[in-house]
Amino acid sequence: MLQAKAATLPELKQPFTSDQAGVIGLSAKARAVHLGCSQSPKGTKEMTEMTNNPAKKPQNALVRRLPIIVILCVALVGGYFLRDYLTFDTLRDNREALIAFRDSNYLLMVTLFIAAYVVIVAFSLPGATIMTLTGGFLFATFPGALFNVTGATLGAIGIFMAARWGLGEKLAARMESSDGAVKKIKDGIDENQWSMLFLIRLVPAVPFFVANLVPALVGVSLSRFAISTFVGIIPGAVVYTSVGAGLGDVFARGENPNLGIIFEPQILLPILGLCALALLPVILKAVRGKKGL
Repeated sequence: MLQAKAATLPELKQPFTSDQAGVIGLSAKARAVHLGCSQSPKGTKEMTEMTNNPAKKPQNALVRRLPIIVILCVALVGGYFLRDYLTFDTLRDNREALIAFRDSNYLLMVTLFIAAYVVIVAFSLPGATIMTLTGGFLFATFPGALFNVTGATLGAIGIFMAARWGLGEKLAARMESSDGAVKKIKDGIDENQWSMLFLIRLVPAVPFFVANLVPALVGVSLSRFAISTFVGIIPGAVVYTSVGAGLGDVFARGENPNLGIIFEPQILLPILGLCALALLPVILKAVRGKKGL
């Protein structure tokens, strides 16, 4: 029995062959390299630099800003070349052709009208007021106001998304991580987003493109922007659409429409009342000194 055990001991202590030693050595080296790369920050950085292309970041930044750059270029070029075409005189000179096309292709006319409105608003081209008047002239106060609000909202969403994608997300993150007055302004906007969004839509003195860009730069969500835009522009859209619905008589008299009607007391006072209503939650929060109602 002792002889049997002695016979088995040499087999257990038998040395590795040269091939087996080489394989084991390579495996050990591979594990050492792997552990060194995964545990050492320097190794991780080297592996990251090998797998990532450093030139991608500038390219990605340019791609993200490309939509807003295109919008700005089209706005400048379109503002120069289209300012003499998207006018009240153009509508008056082509009113009969527009009415004839509407009567024979109503659905197509609605589609083309909304699409044109979207393009004008999205690229901040001149003629948004003329388009609103045209909506009333072609489709009456209703559904003309609905078509106007739909086209304006879709166009506003387009420029909002372009601005937020290119600049807004990064700027909002910087404002959120900053201190002092900038952070307080950002927090104030966040606490009263609905009120502020409705306010900038209702106040006639705020340019439409400004009301599209500012929310994108302070991190407003798309759903809030879309809802506040659609609802907030209804009062002004109804006023100008109703003016457009009466353009037939204006054309017959050879006059121009009164575009300053929105500043007349019987129109302006109800709109200012809506502005005060939009500010009511902000005022209540300031009086009560609470963050929520």
